[in-house]
This record gives sequence, C-alpha cells and structure tokens, in this order.
Amino acid sequence: MSAADTVVVAMSGGVDSSVAAALLLRQGYNVIGVFMRLGTPDGQESGEGSGFGVQGSVGSNDEIRNPKPESMTNDEVRMTKGQTAHVPSCLRASVPSCLPASKIKNQKSKIKNPQGCCSVLDATDARRVAAVLGIPLYVLNFQEDFGRIIDYFVAEYNQGRTPNPCVRCNDWLKFGRLVAYADAVGARYIATGHYARIATDERTGQRLLLRGRDARKDQSYVLFGMRRQVLQCTLLPIGELEKPAVRRMARELRLPVYNKPDSQEICFVPDQDYAALVRRRTPLAVREGDIVDTCGRVLGRHPGHQHFTVGQRRGTGVAAGHPLYVTRIDAAANRVVLGDRGAVQARTLTAGQVNWLCDRVQMAGGVMRCTAKIRYNHQPQPATVRLIDGGIRVEFDEPQLAITPGQAVVVYDGEVVLGGGWIDAAQ
Repeated sequence: MSAADTVVVAMSGGVDSSVAAALLLRQGYNVIGVFMRLGTPDGQESGEGSGFGVQGSVGSNDEIRNPKPESMTNDEVRMTKGQTAHVPSCLRASVPSCLPASKIKNQKSKIKNPQGCCSVLDATDARRVAAVLGIPLYVLNFQEDFGRIIDYFVAEYNQGRTPNPCVRCNDWLKFGRLVAYADAVGARYIATGHYARIATDERTGQRLLLRGRDARKDQSYVLFGMRRQVLQCTLLPIGELEKPAVRRMARELRLPVYNKPDSQEICFVPDQDYAALVRRRTPLAVREGDIVDTCGRVLGRHPGHQHFTVGQRRGTGVAAGHPLYVTRIDAAANRVVLGDRGAVQARTLTAGQVNWLCDRVQMAGGVMRCTAKIRYNHQPQPATVRLIDGGIRVEFDEPQLAITPGQAVVVYDGEVVLGGGWIDAAQ
C-alpha cells in the first residue's frame, strides 16, 4: 500500500484503541500500531522487565529494534515503511474466528489495569491485540518527553492551580510526538480511540472536530489543544459509536481486552495521591498553612495547599455544621479559603493559551455566542465569548459551580469544537 493508505494508531492496550485499529483494517488501511512507553514519576519502570526497551512486535510478537524517530537510520525507516498488515479473516467474515472463546477466558486474569493507561500490563495487552489483528506494534520510548508533563503537573499544583495532564499528554505526545513518528515512517494519518468525530465543513472544505456521538463518553474536551494541521491528518474511528457497541464489537472480534475496565486514573499517579507526588518532587514547596474563611478568619490548618482544589467539599478537615467548599487557593500566602456554595459559583472566567481549531470562529466586534464547558464531565452551557488581551473572557448565562484555575474551558458551536483555553481566574 502507499503512504496515503497508512495510518499509525496509538494503541493503549484498552478496548477503545483496539477496536479503532480493527475498524481501520476493515476500511482497508495499512495499520501500524504503536504503544507509548511513558515510565513513572520516579523514573522506574513499574515492574517492567529490562527487556522491555524501545522495541516492537510484528503480529507474532517477534522482537525487532525500533529506535526513536529522531534516531532512525534510513534503512530502519525503509524497513518500517515496507511492512504491510494483512486483514484477518475475522474482519471480513460475518462469524469472527480469530481466537476461541476459551482462549479469551484464560486471558482474563492478565487484563487488570492497576496503573492507569500506560503500564507494562497495558503494553502486553496491546501486543496481544496486535497479534490477533495481524498488525505490527512498536513501543515508542516517550519517557523523556513525558517528564515534561510531570513537571507541568507538579508546577501547577505548587501554583495553586489544578492541572489536567491528560489534555497536555494529548497535545504534546499523542498529537505531537506521535505525528513526528508518523512522518518518519511515511504514514499519512494518525488515529486514536477517542470518542470524538471529525467532519468536513461543506462550505470551506475544512476539517472540523465534533463531539462524540455517545454524549456520556464524549472526549472532544480533551482534544481541543491539537494543532489545526494535526487535525487534517487525524482519524477517530469510534467517534460515531457508543461504548456498549464498541465492547460488543471487541467481543465479536475475539479481542482479548473486550471486557477490560476503562482506566480511571492518572497513569503516573497510580495511588491517586497527587500531593505525595508533588512532595516527592518538590519537598520544600509543600508546607503547613492556614485554612481561612472568606473574611480571613482562621478555621484550621492544612498539611500543604497542594492537597486541595477549588470546589472541593470533603476532606477539608474543618467541621462547621454546614457544607464548606474550597473557594480559592492562595499559593503565595499558602492559604486555603473556604466558603459556602454561593462563594464557589461564578459566571465569568478568563483564559489564556487559547487554541482555535477552525475558521468558524466568527466574532463581530470580538464577541461570539456559543456554549462552553469547564471540565471533562461538564455539560456545555450557553455563554458569550469575548476576545481580550492575551486570551478570552467567557461569560455564562447562569452561574457555574467550581470554575477551577488550571482546567480548560472549551468552546462549542453546536457539535463543533471551536477551540478553548486554560482557565486563569473566575469571578
């Protein structure tokens, strides 16, 4: 097949990216699977054996050397380009027969996922799926690049903000470094298992990012930061499907991850103790301080403001006889401010580092009506966007709960993602 038919698929070892790869095979693409090896906060490999280097497996799990794209020789690039994935019979036949059901049952104990989306167990699952599909799978060493994400994560908490490392991982790695790898091997497209869609604007011919068909699983929020040129070469094969349909398809195709639970964790904080990670990385930054009310009266002490996030109600350590929420984190003074529910509601936010994905952003006089969401599981709400120096101001029609500095605000025109930015402040 030509380079125009080749797509690099980010395979996390989960059911979504596995079905995405299978669908692309069904559509006739030459599919190259890649697993991103990211590592852990302390640079350990979390149980990974020393043989799990920057390697690849081609269907049968034969090991071949696969350096980082920037260190590839011309011969190694040609070798990768020359590999062609065959389409297994299970993707053509009405009755799939890739693996017997008994084989899948025996594999269940291997698909536990205790460390998020990029552990050694996930890598093993990705290899097994690639073997079933008959496609090459390469392990790309992004551990050095991933350190940038961990540094960002720690710095945001130390500044009293609440980071979103999954969005940054998409921007910098999945739709950043992965694109460079696709270019290195001569592939035209990259693909992931995100629940979002790509369409073409009939008027301009421009590619657009749309919300996923399954509103409960829609992941368009975490993709707002991709560059426009990357959107032109991105495929999102499962965006038209609902999650139950994806799992049914995986089972029909006898993919060994069909019943694997979805990842609910940040991969480099498997115990979900974010403050402990921050303390390990920057021990002098995590210090005891005061918990105060909105008038400045001291209510208690905290072990470090990094333990808190705006909107938090439980775990503040303060008993007041009525619900109190974290309304603000003053990192400079090392204080956590608590207030009632009304104090944590706001209608207006400012955001910077804005990224616009399409030309449908029409701002007469720098103003535009839209809907906007302020976190992943937030429903888009009617709002007005105004251009300001260094970013945007978003004014919601109704007050929103817990607008959190450090999170993203994403702007929509119906189903279309117009763009977004990173929240600086709310009022």
